[in-house]
Formats: sequence, C-alpha cells, structure tokens
Amino acid sequence: MRVGYFLSCEEYGPDELVEQAVLAEQSGFRGLWISDHYHPWNDEQGQSPFVWSVIGAISQVCGLPVTTAVTCPTVRIHPAVVAQAAMTSATMLGGRFTLGVGSGEALNEHILGDPWPHAERRLEMLEEAVEVIRRLWSGEVVSHEGEHYTVDTARIYTLHRPPPQIYMSAFGPKALEVAARIGDGFITTQPDAESVRRFRELKGWHAPCMAGFKVAYAETAEEGLDHAYRLWASSGVPGELSQVLPSPQHFEQAASLVTRESVADATVCGDDVQQHRAAFDPFADAGFDEVYVANMGPNYRRMIEFYGDEVLPAVSS
Repeated sequence: MRVGYFLSCEEYGPDELVEQAVLAEQSGFRGLWISDHYHPWNDEQGQSPFVWSVIGAISQVCGLPVTTAVTCPTVRIHPAVVAQAAMTSATMLGGRFTLGVGSGEALNEHILGDPWPHAERRLEMLEEAVEVIRRLWSGEVVSHEGEHYTVDTARIYTLHRPPPQIYMSAFGPKALEVAARIGDGFITTQPDAESVRRFRELKGWHAPCMAGFKVAYAETAEEGLDHAYRLWASSGVPGELSQVLPSPQHFEQAASLVTRESVADATVCGDDVQQHRAAFDPFADAGFDEVYVANMGPNYRRMIEFYGDEVLPAVSS
C-alpha cells in the first residue's frame, strides 16, 4: 500500500501547502492529494486558496505525483476550463497528475447563483463533464451541444501525453456505477471494503482505489482532540447534509450537534505510534492501493517528520 500526504486547502494557506508538499517528499510520502474548495467548511479553518495555482507552485519544488481530491467540474467551473487547467498541471508535473473528480457540494458550487441540482442530476452532469474533458484532451477542435454543457470550437494546445487519468469519488451504488463507466479509478474517504469490491467488480479487479483520512498530531491526545474538534467537527455532519448546506456558517450550525466524544472516537489524536499505524489497517484490509493522510491543526511539520520516522516504514509498501 502506497501512503501519501493529503494537503487540506480549507485549513492551510498556499505557502504552507507548498511547504507541506516539500516536507512530505523529504519524509518519504509517495504522493499528494490536494482538496479543491472555494470555501472552507467553517470559518475556523479559515483558508481556501485556488488549487490550480497551488499545484503550479508545487510542481516547481516537489517531484511527488498530485491528485485533486476532488475537483467538481460541473457548476462553478465549466468542464472545458477544468480540462485546460488539468492538462496544464499534468504538463508542469511531468505527467505526475491525476484528476480526481466528484459531484461536488453546494458549499463551493452555489457561489454564482446557479440552482443546486439533486443527486441524480449532479451525476448526469458529472458524466457529461468528463466526456467533454476527455474529448478536449484529444487535442482536436471540439464542439459539443449536450444536455448540460455547450462547447464551441474549443481546442487545448498545451498537451501532455499520455493524458491524465481520471478518478471519481463515489458514495452509494448509483455513483459507483457512474465511476466505473467514466473513471479510471475510485476515490473515497472511508475504509469501505464493499465499495472497493463493487467498483472492481464493475471496472476490473485490478482497478486502482484511493482513500484518505485525517489525524490530529500533537504532544498529547487532548491537545490533538482540541484541534480536531475546533477545526473539523464539520466532518461529523451526517448524510447528504455535506452536499447541500451552502455556507460555512450553515456547517458551523450543523456541527454544533457533533459531540467532542464522537470526534474522539473517529479520530487518531496525539502522538501514540501504534494508534497512528493502526489507523491504516482498515484501509489495507479493504483493499485500497493508496492511502493519503492529512494533519489537522498547527503541528504539521512535526507530524510529517513523525510519520517519516515512525509510521511510514511500518505501513508503506
């Protein structure tokens, strides 16, 4: 199992993200995830730099492969623009780029005032968007008049060969079916063995699967829990709420119902080596090829060093 580092654009500014990428490579992480947001989940997180600018900066100082986890190419940004941005990123990274896509959240996508579609419509839009992206990556002149998108004699001139792979984030059987049709791989944030099995059943038993999770490194478990609860209690918001709430303030309201105890139960906090190593076991057991771990809170330098010294040698292959 390959272990990478997860860059959280919601919590860290662009300079910190670039620094984390450099430190992650030095410590032995083997890849990078980077989130793609317009808003953070709550005001306490306090950041949200433009992901494509950050990727460009990372490409100049770090040799690790980069995956967006994940980009929504359907509402806020037209898929023709995402196609160009992703291909430029692939070129700058020497091909070490994967476009991770998903159907998105109102939190980021509502900002232009467009209606927020229901889940099935969002999947339809994503499928058409990926079709547009792949056609543009051919380098040919593309005109497209679909149900959701129009492209008029567009051509991408800056190309990398081969083009990037596209991995899709999917939750639930309908989304997994779409992922198997349009994606080269599967992305999730849960150690969901059944989804891995189903995706590979539909796509092929060697189809790649990625997952990511967060820890809160600190000198004590209580300090780590303070950071996790203060910054990421929103991760405990259940069900489809995370897709339909439109603002960080709404997430703060919903997260007020999430208890400190539930965050403690779901999160590795502190500096216990065995706990950090054991957090990877459910993902390995579920069959994931690659797992990415993010830090919550200010101690990211020490966390990355700690993982390089104590965790990666035991869990990475």
